[in-house]
Amino acid sequence: MTVDASALPLRERGLRSRAGNAMGRTRAAVLDGAGRAIEKHGSRRATMADIANLAGVAKGTLYNHFRTKDAVYAAALDTGLRSLAEECVAAAAEDLADAFALAAERLSTSAPLRRIASDEPAVLASLAAVGSGGEWDVARESVRATLAAAGRTTAEPAVDVVLRWLVSFVGNNARDIEGQAALLAQSLPPASVASPVVESNDPPTD
Repeated sequence: MTVDASALPLRERGLRSRAGNAMGRTRAAVLDGAGRAIEKHGSRRATMADIANLAGVAKGTLYNHFRTKDAVYAAALDTGLRSLAEECVAAAAEDLADAFALAAERLSTSAPLRRIASDEPAVLASLAAVGSGGEWDVARESVRATLAAAGRTTAEPAVDVVLRWLVSFVGNNARDIEGQAALLAQSLPPASVASPVVESNDPPTD
């Protein structure tokens, strides 16, 4: 569908409506509440009422934003991934190893992911499964953007190696993140190299 830009309503730059600000704050509170509900009850046992309570919003307000618990979780995961991606891209412009370490640390220390890993490993396995579609595509493009920011190859084999390495930290206790991140960053060739040097899809081991 094509949208005529001239037909769109104009708003002065830098201004946002109060309603828009309120909706943004409510959505952020709901997504935070979802994470805390998972940490407290587990993803399956947590209810929409739990999410609303921990978000500090009325249950009706929650349903105005999301119709199902799965929709809340999907939005929370998407928002978290995109926010982390922005930080990693910025860090990669200075030091790729620092960007890798940042992502691995966040995945390792996430309280909701730790709760899922402890109580519901099958759910975690579905979240972390290497595949295509949905949030996996967001993660893949985030890694690609991070590598590009560091001037490294964005070829599929390199992206897959980084993704598999990061997945190994989801909900797990991390050891020597910085050392592993440095080794991984050193193994990836610059963008000018057509084929990556990495010969294995296995992530670096402790």
